[in-house]
Amino acid sequence: MKIYGRASSSNVQKVTWCCDELDIGYERIDMGREFGGNREAPYLAMNPNGTIPTIVEDDGFVLWESNATLRYLAKRHGPPGFYPGHPKRAAIAEQWMDWQLNSLNVAFTPMFHGLVRQKPEERDHATVARSIADTQRHLAMVDRHLQGSRFVAGDTFTVADIPIGIYAYRWHAFDGIAREPLPAFERWYGELQQRPAFRERVMVPMV
Repeated sequence: MKIYGRASSSNVQKVTWCCDELDIGYERIDMGREFGGNREAPYLAMNPNGTIPTIVEDDGFVLWESNATLRYLAKRHGPPGFYPGHPKRAAIAEQWMDWQLNSLNVAFTPMFHGLVRQKPEERDHATVARSIADTQRHLAMVDRHLQGSRFVAGDTFTVADIPIGIYAYRWHAFDGIAREPLPAFERWYGELQQRPAFRERVMVPMV
């Protein structure tokens, strides 16, 4: 399987982390930002959005959208329970995976771009401050959920932990921002840090 996308992309990290957890062999091909290529015709023929990642399997099957890719890999390659089998647990997993894309990502992205991608003299500090507060508020939702659940979708690590886990690392990687205590979230993040695939694929410099 080929994975197109740069290693520093959070969406690519979701897929490579999942593949490592499931022992899926792959070749990652640099694509996007400093590597370019994602707006050129050969790539757009696979993924008309021009986004990363895109996976291409040996039989020619092509898939894009990171969380859809996670669900596919979990269902096809995961051990029992990695994609929750019970309909209600599966629904909880899907709920939080969708929430990551539609809510947490929206809250977090202005902070990330302001603190990582923009020069200090170009930074909109008010926008960054709002993003930090919005991210804290959203992570507090995860904290409340994790007070009654060891992992996102139950008592075991599943595909649902991966999308939010990316943000757990990035939230902690920023220096000099005020963070309110989130005990259950911190406990869960500590468990993620014990996973070799998380340390190797996710806990890397942000660019």
